[in-house]
Amino acid sequence: MTNLRNCLDTASIYCGTYAKYNNGSLYGKWLNLSDYSDFNELQEVMYELHSDEADPEFMFQDYECPILEKLGLLSECHISKDIYNVLEQINDSGHDVEVYEACLDCLGRMDFQSLYEYVNNFYYGEFSSDEDFVQWLYEDDTFNIPNWVAIDWEATARSIMFDYFESNGHYFKS
Repeated sequence: MTNLRNCLDTASIYCGTYAKYNNGSLYGKWLNLSDYSDFNELQEVMYELHSDEADPEFMFQDYECPILEKLGLLSECHISKDIYNVLEQINDSGHDVEVYEACLDCLGRMDFQSLYEYVNNFYYGEFSSDEDFVQWLYEDDTFNIPNWVAIDWEATARSIMFDYFESNGHYFKS
């Protein structure tokens, strides 16, 4: 599992410009987001890096930490000023970044606040199979079934999973 702090610590972008790219140069630099205290400091470094251009149009040719793109915070031509706030909220949430990525895999692109609320309200945990998840639901008294009832976990999981979804072993209520 990915540690949240490590997501911020390892999140980086390769910052070049369209002018340089269009003139056949890939000149730029990898910038680690954790090296800067906030977006303004990051932006100052990007302008300093490309100070040979009057008004550089930044191009983010590569990046590490895919959740940034999935949340619409980063693309080839855009980096959101909210990037640090979002990464810090993920870090403080108590959930690994993998949980947020799994939820996005299931639900598709969405804004961060909606994602954050969804994970906090509907995330059940990580399980190795649907059967293990459904067995946990029953043992957790979610369904109040007496323990003497014999259950076909595979068949039950197939039925129960219509109300839940899973990605990479992470389970959510649909």
